[in-house]
Amino acid sequence: MASILDEYEDSQITKHPVQHSRLSAANIGITHSGFVNVRLEEEKPIFNKQRIDFSPPEKINHFAVCNNQLCMSLGKDTLLRIDLGKPDQPNQIELGRKDDSRVHKLFLDPTGSHLVISLSTSECLYLNRNTQKVRSLSRWRGHLIESVGWNKLLGTETNTGPVLVGTSQGIVFEAEISASEGSLFNTNPDQYFRQVHSVEEDGKPAPVCCLEVERGLESKYFIIATTRKRLFQFVGRVPEGSEQQGFSSLFTQNQDLLPSFQEFPVNMGYSEIAFYTSKLRSCPKAFAWMMGNGVLYGQLDYGRPDSLLSDVEVWEYTPDIDLNINKPISIVLTQFHFLLLLPDRVKAICTLNGQVVYEDVFPDKFGALRKMIKDPSGSLVWIYTEKAVFRYHIQREARDVWQMYMSMNKFDLAKEYCRDRPECMDMVLAKEAEHCFQNKRYLESAKCYAMTQNYFEEIALKFIEAKQEEALKEFLLKKLNNLKQSERTQITLLVTWLTELYLNRLGLLEANDGKDSLFQETRDEFRRFLSSAKHKECLYNNRSTIYDLLASHGNVDDMVYFSVIMQDYERVISHHCQHDDYSAALEVLSKHCDEKLFYKFSPVLMQHIPKKVVDAWIQMGKRLDPKRLIPALVNYSQMGSTQQINETIRYMEFCVYTLTVTEEAIHNYLLSLYAKYKPDSLLWYLEQAGTHASEIHYDLKYALRLCAEHGYLQACVLVYKIMELYEEAVDLALQVDVDLAKSCADLPEDDEELRKKLWLKIARHVVQEEKDVKKAMNCLSSCNLLKIEDILPFFPDFVTIDHFKEAICISLEEYNQHIEELKQEMEEATESAKRIREDIQEMRNKYGVVESQEKCAACDFPLLNRPFYLFLCGHVFHYDCLLQEVTPHLSTYKQNRLEELQKKLAATTQTSKSRHRPALKEEGDTASLGKGSAGASREQIKSDMDDIIACECVYCGELMIRSIDKPFIDPQTFEEEKSSWL
Repeated sequence: MASILDEYEDSQITKHPVQHSRLSAANIGITHSGFVNVRLEEEKPIFNKQRIDFSPPEKINHFAVCNNQLCMSLGKDTLLRIDLGKPDQPNQIELGRKDDSRVHKLFLDPTGSHLVISLSTSECLYLNRNTQKVRSLSRWRGHLIESVGWNKLLGTETNTGPVLVGTSQGIVFEAEISASEGSLFNTNPDQYFRQVHSVEEDGKPAPVCCLEVERGLESKYFIIATTRKRLFQFVGRVPEGSEQQGFSSLFTQNQDLLPSFQEFPVNMGYSEIAFYTSKLRSCPKAFAWMMGNGVLYGQLDYGRPDSLLSDVEVWEYTPDIDLNINKPISIVLTQFHFLLLLPDRVKAICTLNGQVVYEDVFPDKFGALRKMIKDPSGSLVWIYTEKAVFRYHIQREARDVWQMYMSMNKFDLAKEYCRDRPECMDMVLAKEAEHCFQNKRYLESAKCYAMTQNYFEEIALKFIEAKQEEALKEFLLKKLNNLKQSERTQITLLVTWLTELYLNRLGLLEANDGKDSLFQETRDEFRRFLSSAKHKECLYNNRSTIYDLLASHGNVDDMVYFSVIMQDYERVISHHCQHDDYSAALEVLSKHCDEKLFYKFSPVLMQHIPKKVVDAWIQMGKRLDPKRLIPALVNYSQMGSTQQINETIRYMEFCVYTLTVTEEAIHNYLLSLYAKYKPDSLLWYLEQAGTHASEIHYDLKYALRLCAEHGYLQACVLVYKIMELYEEAVDLALQVDVDLAKSCADLPEDDEELRKKLWLKIARHVVQEEKDVKKAMNCLSSCNLLKIEDILPFFPDFVTIDHFKEAICISLEEYNQHIEELKQEMEEATESAKRIREDIQEMRNKYGVVESQEKCAACDFPLLNRPFYLFLCGHVFHYDCLLQEVTPHLSTYKQNRLEELQKKLAATTQTSKSRHRPALKEEGDTASLGKGSAGASREQIKSDMDDIIACECVYCGELMIRSIDKPFIDPQTFEEEKSSWL
């Protein structure tokens, strides 16, 4: 037998099903969108039918599928089970019935583990998924089973838990089935089977067509039972932990009251209810009940106290469905559709709008359609005839739901179902925007329009024509937030337009006195817009335009606010200055510490608030260049008040004493201020500034001229002293104080002649101007350079010698003492000369002994082979070895001198050789004379060379000490030397 699911071969029916066209943008009148919807391949239909490649050996009687477990009744007593996860391993079981009983219905639980087989002889069989043995349910005998309500909460693979069973006589039983073998005395799988309720129609028992058991919140249970015309609801609580005891208590709670039910007049002999469950073992969300009048469908609301059904609607059968000829057979409910099975076709009706969206006609060769079943665990719908099995794939069922919700004006739901399809989302937003606009909900309309791709100009004109500036502003704001940073032109346009709208709005509200709160709210919103970080770059690049708009509306406060945001503090400060709010201007200036703005606005601020300005300058410290502030200081120190002058001096003193500024202009300016306004500080400043020209930071000539102009003689003397003009200093000091002149006269310590001259000036002044002999004598004691004979000419002739007697005696004694000192020095010099001559004579007679085996200290070769030098330290060197050792350590000058002497020595040697040749007789005397002079010259050259290379031992003298920090190998030849050792 072929597999029922042999990879689901695509064997499409030759007759194409009728698929109703979906709603289009043109049909619903939506404005043009910026999206272009291009599909690369044909979209697959929602309901895709396939025929299973399966030829049953016998007629298919019944069919059940759940949790990928498929059960099929074939012929009289054959049962075929297939695990859809292993379709190539079908399991065929014989029921083993010898009588004429046939399978009436198959009931498969949600786990796919328990199969109840209802027979036409009012008997029931049970088959577990894990066994091959069909067992009889003896307690169920005598009842034709029409429906089973499975227990989803307590059902397991081995036990069903308490379940409800509906019969053809309208009786509802409670039962439980166990797959275990049971005890020795009880081998039946049915644990118990007891009646809990009965239902009627028109006063007579009616078959229970369907049963459904669901658990809601707080242990509340809902039971739905249907007959041919009625739909019953039983609602009650089962105590926590007593679920295993069954549902009898729930029916007992409703015994005194008539059960809630809905009834329809038309009876077609049976009914069927279908539920939609999004996940296996979860509660259903929707239902659809097929009965005589049509299909009752809606949602299931477990929060309602009395009824489970909500949003109920009735879909009436279309005219082509005649209950006498082609009654509907089965119904299946999906998320947005219910499918009706008719004898020759399948219809799909959308639950959102009640429209038939799909119709598929089956050919007669397969026979009449028998049943349609949906597997709750997946999206597969199964249909079978006696000869064939079909399967429907339901693919992307929600793809067109957004259009239906949109046409129903349920825009939130429409957006929910097209979240991943931007072109559809754009259409929904456009329709929602248009709907809100027509209903005069302009702000909501603006928000929606801003998210669409519709033409910007059309939308803007709509709001302008409707005179809805607030909505237009909202639209522009949303549109601006949706733009990318790269769309600079669009951003600039929107920012400028929004600024104009805000300003217009503020102008209207300001003129209306009764709307102060709204005005403040709008201003706050406008300022938030101006300070938006997202559009800061655009606002900065177009700030001149924004300034012009603000100025054109006369909105000064917001212009200042915008200037602060743009860090255009110059404009802010200018505004404050124009309105005479200098303290506010200085506050902005101090807060942002912009040096350029300090230089620009300090002249104005210094005129009005000098103390605060100087405080701000001092706080800025070295960040300000005092030279650039001098124009403001000079301007107002010349024409300003005493306070301005004092503040100017305070800042200059801060620059000089705290910041230690060395700029000459600063010191000169402070000097001029002291000279004009604070003379008491002038001399102190000059004294602490330094006594040497290199330490002075002001212009000495300028200081001298300034002090001279104002008659500050003592200050002039101090400047002269610094300039080392001691004669001028003494001359000027004598006009002030003789002691000041004396202090000036002692300054040239290295020039005794000048000191003597200065003291003579002082003495002359004392004698001739003050005529004070005692002071003159004091000058002699103050300066050891002056003698009595130096100052005697200054005295007048009538002065008696008594005043000078002591001084003359002291002078004579000093002369005698000096003569004695000279004599002693001459004797000591004579003795020193004598000792030196003796030392020279002794050195001439000094000698050293050189052994025959003595070797050169440099080359270690015998010494006597070549000319050599002997040093007092004992070291001996060949002449050429010593020359080689000494030369690298000589200075460049001595090296050049040595080279020059060597050339001269070579030249004299060559001349000496030429003179050994025979000479003419008459030239004899001349040659003899030349020979003598040449010899003398040669000895002198050798002596000079000895002074250079043999002045000291190369190993014991200063040359060795000076070379202690030099490397043994010359860095330039280090690599070469290193490679020679490898």
